[in-house]
Amino acid sequence: MTEVPVPAGARERAGATGLAGVDVELPGLRAWLAAQHAAGVGRTTLARRAAGARGFTAWAHREGYLSADAGARLVAPKRQRVLPSVLRQDQADGVMLASAAGAREQDPVALRDHAVVELLYATGVRVSELCGLDVTDLDLRERLATVLGKGGRQRVVPFGAPAATAVALWLDQGRPSLARADSPRALLLGTRGGRLHPSAVRRIVHGVTTAVPGAPDLAPHGLRHSAATHLLEGGADLRSVQELLGHATLSTTQLYTHVTVERLKAIHDRTHPRSR
Repeated sequence: MTEVPVPAGARERAGATGLAGVDVELPGLRAWLAAQHAAGVGRTTLARRAAGARGFTAWAHREGYLSADAGARLVAPKRQRVLPSVLRQDQADGVMLASAAGAREQDPVALRDHAVVELLYATGVRVSELCGLDVTDLDLRERLATVLGKGGRQRVVPFGAPAATAVALWLDQGRPSLARADSPRALLLGTRGGRLHPSAVRRIVHGVTTAVPGAPDLAPHGLRHSAATHLLEGGADLRSVQELLGHATLSTTQLYTHVTVERLKAIHDRTHPRSR
């Protein structure tokens, strides 16, 4: 291992309690985080600041300003992962009906928007994955979409008949009106003929969810979350949902399980040999 050169006089400039009188020993760093936690600083902010402190002490130790890297043992609270709102199944039906009502006017944009909403809910894909789809990525006969996910991982996702119908109408009656000579092969096009942008999808989802009384105002990820939740409520196993959503680890999929205590108890009562 190559030794990192230390600037002349660097070690002498490091004080006994830290740089320029700042306590960078482990107890001091822990007290620094504890004081912020007591002041109400959020977990995500604490985690970010702790990472910054670890990076600083690692650099200072490497450069010879500190005799030991105390920050390497500094542990911050785990980041809090906040789940988006989720539609009830009846609200999801209302959102699809509201979207379909607009599409019945045969306006190209309304036909596209309906295909967007149906595909997001039917497949649970990310908004970036939806916007990245090309026309050739969908097999309407088999009702399958080939999706390029995070890390360049490709997966095949099924979708139902309502989404297939919405996409077929868009391709037949809507897309030709928005396509231009230089349009890409994108499945979904914007009003200027280019590939539909994720920000436009967010506006579409916001507009249709707010049109349903009582439904939460969702972003596209909320439809993804709703799809996963409804699959699990319908009896899908966690591994299958993980595959559909394109999660690298099962722990990520577990965030989508709005499984109530009552449902868990019902499963236990039905399956465990000693439940009764």
